[in-house]
Amino acid sequence: MVRGVGVMGTRMGPRGRPAIGPVEEDRRLRFDPASGWWHHGGVRTHVASGLSTAEGRAAFVEAADQAAAGLGDAPADVVLVFAGAPHLLALEDGLEAVRDRLAPQALSGCGAQGVVGRGREVEFGGVAVWAASLPGAELETFHLTAERAGPDTMAISGVPDLGGADLVIALVDPYSFPIEPLLAQFAEDHPGVPVVGGLASASGGPGAAALIRDDEVVHSGTVGVVLSGVDVRAGVSQGARPLGPEMIITAAEGNVIYELASKPAVERITEAIADLPEDEQALAARGLLLGIVIDPNKPDYERGDFLVRGLLSADRETGAIAVGELVRVGQAVRLHVRDGQSADEDLRETLAWHLARLGRPPAGALLFTCNGRGSNMFDEPHHDAAALDLALAGAPAAGFFCAGEIGPVGERSFVHGFTATLALFP
Repeated sequence: MVRGVGVMGTRMGPRGRPAIGPVEEDRRLRFDPASGWWHHGGVRTHVASGLSTAEGRAAFVEAADQAAAGLGDAPADVVLVFAGAPHLLALEDGLEAVRDRLAPQALSGCGAQGVVGRGREVEFGGVAVWAASLPGAELETFHLTAERAGPDTMAISGVPDLGGADLVIALVDPYSFPIEPLLAQFAEDHPGVPVVGGLASASGGPGAAALIRDDEVVHSGTVGVVLSGVDVRAGVSQGARPLGPEMIITAAEGNVIYELASKPAVERITEAIADLPEDEQALAARGLLLGIVIDPNKPDYERGDFLVRGLLSADRETGAIAVGELVRVGQAVRLHVRDGQSADEDLRETLAWHLARLGRPPAGALLFTCNGRGSNMFDEPHHDAAALDLALAGAPAAGFFCAGEIGPVGERSFVHGFTATLALFP
């Protein structure tokens, strides 16, 4: 039981055809603090993707055919389908076409405002299909539901067994499911297992979500896939850059910071802004964020080490500030700003750094990007998809525009805003 969420003991076995082979212990996924990614040695995967803007069922057919052609003779072990709101009227027929062409062992997906794939972004509508052949992997789809179990408690049913999991893909209806507390519970019960995905963005309100789990479409809760026995690198491009000095929280309660470096928080932040160059002061005036260090064990903190959250309020009388995250005394924080240039730099630097450590382009990737990015943030079209396509040397990728992105910072996964969450499959 954690802060209003109780996890009920529903355990589900693998669905579809049997998994191929056991997961060897020395291939278990580990967190690399130097790179900020989870990874382990493993069998190379084969990934393909498709994207279409055709009307109705034809879009599912075209996107699935592209993915099937990319896989060739390799089996489609896991398939994800993301469909823009205009295509949801054809969802049932479209999913039948996807199954006919790819025969996936595990199928998941959701409705979305827009989709991403093959170096392109369709901000409204479209269908994207992502397929992967994962030799030796164990796959389990799930559907989580939440019910009120008390004044301050939600009971979660349908929780899969995460023992031995290397990645969880979670697609959430934001109207019916409290995903943030569950992510905290996952981190407590299964530390180091990354969760990636996003909040479905095509919904017209409560009960209108379209969430895909194998042969069914549900309209509330959370769906997704647990992947075990796979090599994966998961991370988040926060789309922000740090400003000013690091500061230590010296007095706080809940999400309220009273003191930074033994001074009232408002006073210390004002001093930090005053010491910035004029151009950075101008950026801070347009919107100030706070980066919170999640992993305190690193000797130096860089981009990607901070969980970036908004400043909700400031009280000049008490000197306190409220932020969009629970904090504790002793945590290091740093001011951040976000604009198109900062987001562009952060994504490209994040990709370059981690791909350099990988040593070669991956087999493919998943991309969950905020619906506040795209043309809302960047001057050029297809920004995130094109940057990913360039960095990955054309490796297949797909995803969707989210109403909130899920991804790891340090050894815990969070819900983010205005970010790009990545999962790379070597």
